[in-house]
Amino acid sequence: MQAPVVAIKDLKAHEGKSVRVQGWLYARRSGKKLHFLQIRDGTGLVQGVVGLEEAGEAVFQRAAAPGQEASIVATGTVRADARAPGGVELSVTDVSEIGPSTDYPLGKQTHGPDFLLSNRHLWLRSRRPAATLRVRDTVIRAIRDYLHREGFVCVDAPIFTPNACEGTTTLFEVPYFEDQKAYLTQSGQLYMEAAAMALGKVYCLGPAFRAERSKTRKHLTEFWMLEPEMAFAGLEDVMQVIEALLCEIVRRVLAENRADLQALERDVSKLEQVVPPFPRVTYDEAAALLKQKSGFVYGGDFGAPDEEALAAGHSKPLMIHRWPHEVKAFYMRRDPANEKLALGVDVIAPDGYGEIVGGGERATDLLFLERQIEAHKLPKEAFEWYLDLRRYGSVPHGGFGMGIERTVAWLCGLPHVREAIPFPRMLYRIYP
Repeated sequence: MQAPVVAIKDLKAHEGKSVRVQGWLYARRSGKKLHFLQIRDGTGLVQGVVGLEEAGEAVFQRAAAPGQEASIVATGTVRADARAPGGVELSVTDVSEIGPSTDYPLGKQTHGPDFLLSNRHLWLRSRRPAATLRVRDTVIRAIRDYLHREGFVCVDAPIFTPNACEGTTTLFEVPYFEDQKAYLTQSGQLYMEAAAMALGKVYCLGPAFRAERSKTRKHLTEFWMLEPEMAFAGLEDVMQVIEALLCEIVRRVLAENRADLQALERDVSKLEQVVPPFPRVTYDEAAALLKQKSGFVYGGDFGAPDEEALAAGHSKPLMIHRWPHEVKAFYMRRDPANEKLALGVDVIAPDGYGEIVGGGERATDLLFLERQIEAHKLPKEAFEWYLDLRRYGSVPHGGFGMGIERTVAWLCGLPHVREAIPFPRMLYRIYP
């Protein structure tokens, strides 16, 4: 009877038993009478020890044959070892190669960013990218679990849209049927507003596209966005949900991904400080602070140095609310206490990671929105369906967008958002 196949992450529960591990040869060290096989299976890494005397000549020779990243099956007994990852190692009694690997291109030498991006399909197998993707998975599960628990319904937004959400200069235009034009979505938010009028509290989670000719460490042309929307909600409600959701995401990552954060050399003590309440300042207060530090001119958006300066000294995300309406989207509701301000909020992550969430309360006045569409030189006919939401039973409502890659980059302490997505798409990068 064959030994059972066990995932590496579950080996500790099988101490003293014979098991099979299916995976890839991450690395090997060999001596005259011992092979040390580093085996990975996507759930973790385990060392398999192949002794000449214990395993026999035939098994010992088979263990010497596979190249780096060859797929193998190793059978052996699980032994406790406090020094080993996961607290166990495998005393191997048999090894078989499934798929060979010769001259694996990612060696121990240092590779440049362009080489690693061109070989992203293989680089994902390395420890840091794999750890990052496991954190990303936890982030997405935490988001869905929290929103489901809070009564939000998942509603998928279309990828093809007939109009821009926040302006036309960063749209990817694509040909559609019968000489029509379509655009890759910048955001699912407008559709979530429609869904919120049907279901109350909704969200979408999917890809978005921005044709920005930007090469900063915080920009991708294709990225993933979470966009919740709530009927009968104002700016304060939006900020409360953002705060609670971010705290839940951090809690889950700390609970489920300690080993991954360790592999990424992330200082978890900083993440452990992310608990409510978050600091909140108005745009006016933030602008006054920046003016003292750098001569910032009131009325403009904040650049990366501004965001870094504002977040300095904060261990938690910083909420900046009530912005000049000129720097916010056309659909933002004006502040009744000051018509020059929009009821929007940006959330700035600590440690220089910048904006990870943007949202606010939406305008409900039909005439106001019609004037806004005209002022922004948007095609009104493309927005008639959106204006219908104000014609038929409009209510106060609001929501936000959270960038998945920026959030993951912050949680993992990554230098660039391109590391937070499996296959990054950037200004000059669409391969592989």
